[in-house]
Amino acid sequence: MTEQTSVERSRARDLGMLLGTLSPGTENAITDVAGVRVGHATLMRGIGPLVRGVGPVRTGVTAVLPHEGNLFMNKVPAAATVFNGFGKSIGLMQIDELGQLETPILLTNTLYVGRVADALVAVMLEQNPAIGVSTLGTVNPVVCECNDGFLNDIQGRHAGEQDVRAALAQAAGGPVAEGNVGAGTGMIAYGFAGGIGTASRRLAQEHGGYTLGVLLLANFGRRSDLLIAGVPVGRALEREDQSPRSTLAPPPERREQGSVIVLLATDVPLDARQLGRLTRRVPLGLARTGTHMGHGSGDLAIAFSTAQR
Repeated sequence: MTEQTSVERSRARDLGMLLGTLSPGTENAITDVAGVRVGHATLMRGIGPLVRGVGPVRTGVTAVLPHEGNLFMNKVPAAATVFNGFGKSIGLMQIDELGQLETPILLTNTLYVGRVADALVAVMLEQNPAIGVSTLGTVNPVVCECNDGFLNDIQGRHAGEQDVRAALAQAAGGPVAEGNVGAGTGMIAYGFAGGIGTASRRLAQEHGGYTLGVLLLANFGRRSDLLIAGVPVGRALEREDQSPRSTLAPPPERREQGSVIVLLATDVPLDARQLGRLTRRVPLGLARTGTHMGHGSGDLAIAFSTAQR
């Protein structure tokens, strides 16, 4: 069963906190890059103690599509960089070798990668019956993951083909649901509800008026490490949690072993080598939020350009 949820967004910019110097696109989302679409399938069932194979279920699938056409027939330049290799993603090797993306990028949890990739292959074969028959090669499904096992019955492997199809079918431009939706349903970031986040920035018209959009699956960070605009907010919150006035139990301080998947889309006409340079700059931004990429985490970025097919 796939359940869709509508998530009300509360963003830093809405509170008057302006980060960086460039202006965002219309939605401040990856979909501000023309043609890019995002869809979620959210599974949220049950409460109480873990019953393996039953629940509680807090998981899902997120789909990111570079354009509205047939992606296998109209591939886009792409690059991938792994910063921390404790991950189970599929499809990065061919991106690195050929510099092309030929399927949507799907996000899910660690133990669902095989099921989701199999469903994505089925969809691609339906759209392109020649794959493996008259084409030179087959197809390279791209699926990335983070571990939601702290909040979700991950062994139950509850997401399947119907959820992949739902995420793809509901992929759309415009506003992007954020937080605990889709693949982000069971994710935690800096001790808070994590999951899906997105933003965009535009270059001035004298520099082409191009757009860079980002979507990430955030499942990392200790609360004490959180930085916002250089301010150690996490430490202040931690002191507040420990105050005698606080009625909240502080979150357990765990060793940093979280993961993050970062997807970058742009309409700048970059080739695969240049997109690779873009992905390698992602850790600079992540570090500004306080993360240090602990041993045992899977952290990577994929970038693609919609300017050339």
